[in-house]
Amino acid sequence: MTFFEAIVYGIIQGLSEFLPISSSGHLALLPHVMKIQDPGVVFDLMMHLGTALAVMVYFRNDIFKYARTFTPSLANFSIGGEDRWFVRNFIFSTFISVIFIVLLIPIAKTARDPWIIIMNLSLFGGVLWFADWKNSKNTSLLDSPMMNGLQWKVAGLIGLSQAFAIFPGVSRSGITLTMALLLGLKRKEAGSYSFLLSLPIIFAGIFKEVPDILKNPDHSSLLILLTGITTSFVVGWGTIHFFMKLIGKIQLCYFTFYRWIIAGLMALSL
Repeated sequence: MTFFEAIVYGIIQGLSEFLPISSSGHLALLPHVMKIQDPGVVFDLMMHLGTALAVMVYFRNDIFKYARTFTPSLANFSIGGEDRWFVRNFIFSTFISVIFIVLLIPIAKTARDPWIIIMNLSLFGGVLWFADWKNSKNTSLLDSPMMNGLQWKVAGLIGLSQAFAIFPGVSRSGITLTMALLLGLKRKEAGSYSFLLSLPIIFAGIFKEVPDILKNPDHSSLLILLTGITTSFVVGWGTIHFFMKLIGKIQLCYFTFYRWIIAGLMALSL
């Protein structure tokens, strides 16, 4: 892989990670579009490191606030507080995600076929449109449910939905946003919860692969990797800022149209 290709990967990752259009799907399709060798899942995962760092920087105040609740009192459910309830629900969502990701990994390893990605882009794009339409008709949207007691059903279903994002073309932000909207969360809250929920899973995957990356004696490859990570961080931060401004104002069907267009173009090119 060249520096130019790494920059392209970083740009695509930064743009697509936080929009409901599937970053992993785009990264998996890039080798077919650019006619280059697929760098593999590990390289794709490291591109996610850049966008994960962008989430940490953008939501740093929220992260510091929630981190302060990690005391023994967090395990005492008789003690309330909005921040404590949020963290408890967040932990439960993450726990559910981890369980189902482990169960789905063997299947996901065979899901980088372009036709499967095309199917996922199309199908889950349609579900996103339906969820957004249903949410817009809902006159009793939940007001900060994650901060008001334990929400086993809501937190569990959002965590479960995130697990399916290991299949390229599904979209991590897209599927969690879809589930949150179907469950009646307000758009902006659904967006921020979706972005924050990605952090534990991404970093767990990265820590798992770090030993293999460090064994690579090719320092030029590490520089190329760092170039891609830096690019995805910068572009990712800008995309979060843009999307959080627009999420309450625009219809998500535009992202569905984009997904269908990309799926159609890829189908014609294969």
